[in-house]
Amino acid sequence: MTNKILERKKTLRNKRKLRVKGKIFGTALKPRISIFRSNKYLYAQAIDDVAHKTLVCIDGKKINMGNNKEDAKNIAKVFAQNLKQAGINEAIYDRNGYLYHGVVAAFAESLRENGIAL
Repeated sequence: MTNKILERKKTLRNKRKLRVKGKIFGTALKPRISIFRSNKYLYAQAIDDVAHKTLVCIDGKKINMGNNKEDAKNIAKVFAQNLKQAGINEAIYDRNGYLYHGVVAAFAESLRENGIAL
């Protein structure tokens, strides 16, 4: 891809990210779950925006799981267990500017299947 196309993709993702992030806000009882997809791995964290703290996080790289649908479901299962241990049963899902399909949707659906209300 040319640099012009890559810059356009970055700009559009940043616009989506800011549009979504302006509407959601996490608290200690109902944190914001933000995800990040790299080319190889998937990362997620539960954030308390009031105190500016990360409550629970998971790193796909540390548990040797990649960035595909099956691994996203397994990462979400482990993440849901960590959230329950922290006493969190309800959260707000921040797709972080990514379109809601594929890995992003599989992660959210798996969280719901494992008892986290989004």
